[in-house]
Amino acid sequence: MKKFIQTLKNIWSIEELRKKILFTLLLVFIYRVGSFIVLPGIDPNKLANLASSTKSGMLGLLDAFVGGAFSKASIFALGIMPYISASIFMQLVTILVPQMQKIQKEGESGRKKINQWTRYLTVIVTAFQAAAYIGYLKSQGNAEALIESYSSYFVLSTVIILTVGTLFVMWLGEKITDKGLGNGTSIIIMMGILARLPESFMQEFTSRFTSGAARGLLLLLIELGLLLAIIMGLILLIQGTRRVPVNYAKQIVGNRQFGGARNFLPLKVNAAGVMPIIFAQAILFLPTVFSGYTGAGWARHFTDHTSWIYMVVYSIAVIAFTFLYTALIFNPKQMAEDLKRNNGFIPGVKPGQPTADYIGTIMDRITLPGAILLALVGILPGFIQLLLGTQQGWSTFYGGTSLLIMVGVILDTLQQVETQLLMRQYDGLMSSGRIQGRQTVASGM
Repeated sequence: MKKFIQTLKNIWSIEELRKKILFTLLLVFIYRVGSFIVLPGIDPNKLANLASSTKSGMLGLLDAFVGGAFSKASIFALGIMPYISASIFMQLVTILVPQMQKIQKEGESGRKKINQWTRYLTVIVTAFQAAAYIGYLKSQGNAEALIESYSSYFVLSTVIILTVGTLFVMWLGEKITDKGLGNGTSIIIMMGILARLPESFMQEFTSRFTSGAARGLLLLLIELGLLLAIIMGLILLIQGTRRVPVNYAKQIVGNRQFGGARNFLPLKVNAAGVMPIIFAQAILFLPTVFSGYTGAGWARHFTDHTSWIYMVVYSIAVIAFTFLYTALIFNPKQMAEDLKRNNGFIPGVKPGQPTADYIGTIMDRITLPGAILLALVGILPGFIQLLLGTQQGWSTFYGGTSLLIMVGVILDTLQQVETQLLMRQYDGLMSSGRIQGRQTVASGM
């Protein structure tokens, strides 16, 4: 405990790190305040039906990502999710379209062009989702919250305000990335998820103790222990690597010797990260959008994460997207060429194409169990709710995108804090070794 207090003092004593932390907290506070500002033309006292209809399925997940702003009909109801969708689309286009690859390789100017196009696409995606959200607000059960005297201005003002709100949240995320601590977009999503944690825990606590104090306490302890075990397993999945030995040939220049070192090539078990789950949920979310967020008809199977149809389709989509995204971002041929250029080789494997085939084979072998584990993490909330009878809001913290984002963002943020400490010759956060976030292993690749 004494070492922990000393570490906190060291963190606060670094002026640059202290300013970054305070700046990040300030912008997060602004975002959370905006999440409680209701859209014009809506009576906040009549939003009970809207809140109850967004407690399950994909709408509950979306509401969790934006910190409850969706169910509050807030000006930040769509949050930063349209920007995430636009960024994913631009990332895929950059990988698949050769002209976009050339623009990306132009350096800073190319990056600025792609970022500008991403912002334009964000406006289009936000306007489309805002129109669907208006249809959801006007659906049966939610329309009573609309103020009749404002109906003639409601559609236009809501589309404009939701679009501006998303762009403002996007700006907050960029400012956190530039001048704050951690990745701004991920921090905003994580704070939205964590905002639901106290309420969800209290609902679960209350429901357990209604059936008896002793039995309820035992079940709650089992749930907390299971949650801790899942988090530990998820950390292993995020940081798990297959280390391929690499040797570098010796070179003698004058009286000095270069190379001859033995190193390792880290291949991640989960190279795709959280992207396959985001892709899969985006695909399963489309039926809900086209039905006006109501989940009517056949779309109801994709609004309930305890449905077996949802679990099967979701698992297949996650596994497929894991292999697809890994193939897009991982290039064994390029890695083999880089090793050959730096006089590196894998023991027992010829340089060039055989090395590329060897690396590709290993990557295929470790991607399959990683994809299966990722799919299992994605459907864990549904299993937990079915097996233990937990509340829907509390079950979302047992897996899926919510837990993956929280664990990954916390690891990345702690890694940045530890880097700042070690740069100034302080002790790190962990006495057993360096904290490795997702970006550490990715940069190693």
